[in-house]
Amino acid sequence: MATANNIRQRLKATTNTVVSGQTIRNRLHNFGLRARRPVRGTTLPANHRAARRAWCTQHVRWQRQQWAQVLFTDESRFCLEPADGRIRVWRRRGERFAVGAVLERQRFGGGSVMVWGGISTRLRTPLYHVVGNLTGVRYQNEILQPLVVPALQAIGPRAILQDDNAPPHRSAAVNTFIQQARVNRMLWPANSPDLNPIEHMWDELCRRVQQHHPPPANLGQLLQWLQQEWNGVPRAFICNLIHSMRQRCVECLAHNGGHTRY
Repeated sequence: MATANNIRQRLKATTNTVVSGQTIRNRLHNFGLRARRPVRGTTLPANHRAARRAWCTQHVRWQRQQWAQVLFTDESRFCLEPADGRIRVWRRRGERFAVGAVLERQRFGGGSVMVWGGISTRLRTPLYHVVGNLTGVRYQNEILQPLVVPALQAIGPRAILQDDNAPPHRSAAVNTFIQQARVNRMLWPANSPDLNPIEHMWDELCRRVQQHHPPPANLGQLLQWLQQEWNGVPRAFICNLIHSMRQRCVECLAHNGGHTRY
């Protein structure tokens, strides 16, 4: 990561020249560079980048009709009390503890719920509440058999399941079930949430729930609103997400298998 301190340390190590951090920042400003918050992304070692390049090369020429056969799936966790790092309140000096200036939090945290869902251009699955740890057996019995298989049958005979490489998804029991049920499963490159359009569905779901005022009072209400908003996301929004798959592949290849803006 290119920070002023890192540059100063590299200069000292390679040229034995000591330059102040302020001097480095001044020179960077002269070249039009400004300090910005880094984008957070998953770790992508060389083998993962190669796998992403290979996957995108294979799928970059897919047409919309082909992407329409794919059921994109994933799990996501939603917190009752979201992260507050960017929350700001307007107050005068001396009003630090005034009513409306204090963000009240539960002492031991508000907890969270994990949900699973699947989307395609033709349908969306029910939003399923995952209670506790998701194991391979539970993934098979609670998600694949009752939710995924019917959805794939509704999409058509060429339907494809996309799920990531989480251990429950790739357990021996699940692999056996996939073969016996004759599910056509898409190979998926590791550490590639940016290639999965359902990640933006989770973002939209979070925004919709946060628009509720007052916020959810408990986990039961949070789950109820999640399921309500899941069903309320317009189908056109989901289609636009899936129609972006070609551009995701193009951008990933342009970055040599690295991170994308998605």
